[in-house]
Amino acid sequence: MTEGDNKSANILAQETAQLEEQLQGWGEVILAGDQVLRWEKPWFPGALVGATTLLFMLVYYLDPSVLTGLSCTVMLLCLADYLVPTLAPRVFGSNKWTTEQQQRFHEICGNLVKTQRRVVGWWKRLCALKEEKPKMYFASVISSLLAVAWIGQQVHNLFLTYLIVSFLLLLPGLNQHGIITKYTAMAKREINKLLKQKEKKNE
Repeated sequence: MTEGDNKSANILAQETAQLEEQLQGWGEVILAGDQVLRWEKPWFPGALVGATTLLFMLVYYLDPSVLTGLSCTVMLLCLADYLVPTLAPRVFGSNKWTTEQQQRFHEICGNLVKTQRRVVGWWKRLCALKEEKPKMYFASVISSLLAVAWIGQQVHNLFLTYLIVSFLLLLPGLNQHGIITKYTAMAKREINKLLKQKEKKNE
């Protein structure tokens, strides 16, 4: 391992430790949520979809304005930030915190830090593309935004949000159980078959 790799690993470990300290009061809740998102029990996917569907049906029924919805969301986040660190140890029992749970909490924080780094890296590459190839940047951004605008025009915004949220909530479990890898490999095989058939026809 080079000096640069050592420095990067040390920075990653430092950022992970800082995040662990910041989220310590949320530890039990994060571990419980991690178990649900990774589908440790067979009924967890159904519970996720059911809870998401119920929430969006409630929003659809109440039909709040943007300002009301934003205010209620921020209010719930503030209440959770205040109540969870206080109530979580009483509900889950802080005396049940094991070495295995601590290790999993460390892994989750490490993954969050890595995800944050990836997002920052994508943003820096986008900024670099803007500086180095402004025409390609302009064409890519405009075409992407036009595609998103067209999709938003064709599909109801609340239903589209429901689909996106449901997919993001199911994504960790799909990845954990190898479902994404399985169907990605199947798609690659089918594409390769089509390409080979096209090459034979051209011959």
